[in-house]
Amino acid sequence: MVHNFNAGPSILPKEVFEQAAAAVLNWNNSGLSILEFGHRTAEFTSVMEEARSLVKELMHLDANHEVLFLHGGASTQFMQVPMNLLDPKDSAAYTDTGVWGSKAIKEAKFFGKVEVVCSSKEKNYNFIPKDFAVPNDSKYLHITTNNTIYGTQWQRIPATSNSLVADMSSDIMSRVLDFNAFDLIYAGAQKNMGPSGVNLVVVNKNILGKIKRAIPTIMDYRNHINEGSMLNTPPVFSVFVCMLTLRWLKSQGGVAAIEKLNNEKAALLYKEIDENEMFTGTTVKEDRSKMNVCFVMNDPGKEADFLKYTQSLGIVGIKGHRSVGGFRASLYNALPISSVLVLVKAMKDFAEKR
Repeated sequence: MVHNFNAGPSILPKEVFEQAAAAVLNWNNSGLSILEFGHRTAEFTSVMEEARSLVKELMHLDANHEVLFLHGGASTQFMQVPMNLLDPKDSAAYTDTGVWGSKAIKEAKFFGKVEVVCSSKEKNYNFIPKDFAVPNDSKYLHITTNNTIYGTQWQRIPATSNSLVADMSSDIMSRVLDFNAFDLIYAGAQKNMGPSGVNLVVVNKNILGKIKRAIPTIMDYRNHINEGSMLNTPPVFSVFVCMLTLRWLKSQGGVAAIEKLNNEKAALLYKEIDENEMFTGTTVKEDRSKMNVCFVMNDPGKEADFLKYTQSLGIVGIKGHRSVGGFRASLYNALPISSVLVLVKAMKDFAEKR
């Protein structure tokens, strides 16, 4: 058995793989593959509508929040957000808590003024800043709720009177939040929702249409809302797999149930890191991510041997990002707790043998 801890594209539920594979060959006994269906057909329109409806249900969204499935991944949103919300003389507040936040800051500067209200860069992003002020005239505050590379997560969402924008690519629907408190959420699907190639956007329609800038048709959120995410040809297969994954999440009891499991998985692994003298976590404890657990060995010379040992047990995807080194175990929604137990046992056994 393979235990998949990859940071993304990442593990999805087994039943989703099976259903998607069957649909590639023959979808709903139509004799056609899901890959062959036109996006304007009634069959696919029902898929898009169900996927959007499931997001609204699972996130308990109010009537003001619209759900979009768009091309481009989260990186496209680094420019699309300020393009829709920021005039050249306007200012937006950004938090710099990792590579993706830093990239979002870079792109926003093309469209308006950017105030970096806090940063943890000086500590290689190993903590979440706590004490910072957001200027009252900022059009919005942008945060990255979970930092995949560094293993940090906002455990408390900052309170602000400004519009709140969040990149939730690596922890979307992994824990209960008041999603209606956010005016715009975006997330690449390839962690907790589906395959790569599609991006979820949840936007409060009341914040749109407030700027004077002319927005290219394909980049204007309002046009996508009006067309039900069908303004242009959507990534049909990716949306279909997202729908299957959302169905699976609902069948598990929804976000509250999966959060409980995610907390158990994270607690098991962090306990071993803290108790095993061979390993050390790389982030401050109060900001530890429940999705991406980063750790190193106290003797770096043994890391190659440990990686080889885990690979022999079917454990894949735990090599850390080059920015941090060591190891990173991603505990996304579909990862079973049994895989975490295998990794924990491997850490114990390796320490005993060495």
